[in-house]
Amino acid sequence: MGWLGPAHYWVLAAHITFVIFWMAGLFLLPRLYVYHQEAPVGSPEDRAWIEREARVRSIILTPAMIIVWVLGLMLALDIGAWTMGWFHAKLLLVILLTGYQGWLGAYGKRLAQGQRSTSGRTLRMLNEVPGIAAALIVVLVVIKPF
Repeated sequence: MGWLGPAHYWVLAAHITFVIFWMAGLFLLPRLYVYHQEAPVGSPEDRAWIEREARVRSIILTPAMIIVWVLGLMLALDIGAWTMGWFHAKLLLVILLTGYQGWLGAYGKRLAQGQRSTSGRTLRMLNEVPGIAAALIVVLVVIKPF
């Protein structure tokens, strides 16, 4: 055991739990955007979508992402993962998911301003990004292929 000692498994359990919350938010937000785009700009429905999306970002996504990062870095330090190839690949995927969340936040702000620059079809396809990344991360962590 590393510096976390027996707390390692509690930190790991919390990390996995908050990954689930983060993924749930990453799946939910693009779906909300699909519905939001269909609402007339400036309508009461439009304003309701803006509020819903802001709540998902502030109550679920941002806190979950921060906790995932903190706990994940604690675990990486605990096991000395910085020298492991699978960890580098996982870290890259988590960085990309963080960037994806940043893009979702920026797109939500554009939607709130009445800009509808991405099609519903594209948003539906983007909704698959976190699932693919999560599957790859699970393989990297469990199988440790390199």
